[in-house]
Amino acid sequence: LFNCFVMGVIHDSTESIFDSLKQAAITLQQGGGVGYDFSTLRPRGFSTQTSTHSAGGPVSFMQIWDTMCETLLARGTRRGAMMASLRCDHPDIEQFINAKQQAGKLTHFNLSVQITDAFMQAVQRNDTWPLIFPQSSEHTPSTNNATYVSRRWPGQNQPVRCQVVKTIGARALWQGIMRANYDYAEPGILFVDRINRCNNLWYREHITTTNPCGEVPLPPFGACNLGAINLSAFVLDAFSSRARLDVDAIGETTKIATRMLDNVIDVSGYPLPQHRQQATGARRIGLGITGLADALLLMGIHYGESRAREIASKTMALICHTAYQTSARLAQEKGQFTFYQADQYLRGEFIQQLPYDIRQTIKRYGLRNSHLLALAPAGSISLLAGNVSSGIEPVFAFEQQRRIRTCDDTFTVYQLVDPVYKRWLATHDRHSPLPRHFVSALELDPMAHVNMVAALQPFVDNAISKTINVADDYPFDAFQDIYLQAYTSGLKGCTTYRHNKTTGHILSCVNS
Repeated sequence: LFNCFVMGVIHDSTESIFDSLKQAAITLQQGGGVGYDFSTLRPRGFSTQTSTHSAGGPVSFMQIWDTMCETLLARGTRRGAMMASLRCDHPDIEQFINAKQQAGKLTHFNLSVQITDAFMQAVQRNDTWPLIFPQSSEHTPSTNNATYVSRRWPGQNQPVRCQVVKTIGARALWQGIMRANYDYAEPGILFVDRINRCNNLWYREHITTTNPCGEVPLPPFGACNLGAINLSAFVLDAFSSRARLDVDAIGETTKIATRMLDNVIDVSGYPLPQHRQQATGARRIGLGITGLADALLLMGIHYGESRAREIASKTMALICHTAYQTSARLAQEKGQFTFYQADQYLRGEFIQQLPYDIRQTIKRYGLRNSHLLALAPAGSISLLAGNVSSGIEPVFAFEQQRRIRTCDDTFTVYQLVDPVYKRWLATHDRHSPLPRHFVSALELDPMAHVNMVAALQPFVDNAISKTINVADDYPFDAFQDIYLQAYTSGLKGCTTYRHNKTTGHILSCVNS
């Protein structure tokens, strides 16, 4: 019943690499998406431990994962989804950011660069940036006058000695990441220092990657199950000046949803025993929302205006605070999650921002779940709910075509109409001009997307997956500012999409 996983650390040996590949195959075969941090693999050109051959580097091994995923897909299993992340200071980072610029390459991976605060500061100062890898006499090239730095590295509890392999311009690397995004929609970015600072389990975990869509940062073998409340189903007096959300009903639904998702942890099977251990130890859940844009349409509110962000943030605050109160009561009823350590947990940055009365309830009873909120794309469940707008995304298009993969690995194209637009058409002529608040994704300024995420992030303890749609003619210099604004606005990551021929598209507009 889970479909969000991050896999274990890939140790830099042939045995560990192929053990990790086997674990991924088992997980994907059972319908789970997987996330990996490939930073532990030695850079391309480094010597190997057992032969005179040179290492192929992380990207070459990612191709093996991609082929494995394609093979499972050909056998008729659910389409596999994978996340690959790489440190911004790994020597192969430049190859990584360009890895999907050829059609057909790494098609089952989403890519994300782990961006640190130090890197962002170096970009802002236009400093040089060292690319590093842990020192090992077995495979690190020997150079005279080598420079070394101490860094925390995946799979290590303490900082390790790393050799500076080469130095590049921080701003040049940043612009390379931005240009790849602008032209090919990959890679996204993860602000990993912020992710770890705000992690409720900061005292026992160090996170370097996420599930495939990015809404749940997870430690090695972490798992999370997701659910979403359809806000468009809670609008009272739609299409009138009295239109509003039924906040009491949303609160009651949050209580039920929190208990339901907690129950999933106990009744679910798990691909690997390590997944079960992490899931039952932390009892992470990810309750979120979908249908936000349709709810705003029903209330006559423009997605890009401050009123929309105010309603969205108040609603998310209600869900957040109700979920934490419910989890505390569940802890009283059923017991705290295993990894709970009261003194340390209560010092967490996110927990410290909760209202005083909730913190007092947690102090008294503990919590049943380490994390409770996540805003996922919610694409499939939104289709099942009547094609409501997905997650917190604006409506992509009021009439659209969607490609759906079939069991024989071909695609069927479906014509879809937004349900709120369909209701509006019931009382209006199709050719009548739409009200101003009927705005689609590409009609919005990209900063409106960023601002919506920023409004909701304070009430989400996991993370938010949101695609910022960018028009084809959007200028590159302005495009870079989207990511800088995402960083300064407190986001945990950022993903954009600007149409290109290499990656293609799932959704497309229908011209009426």
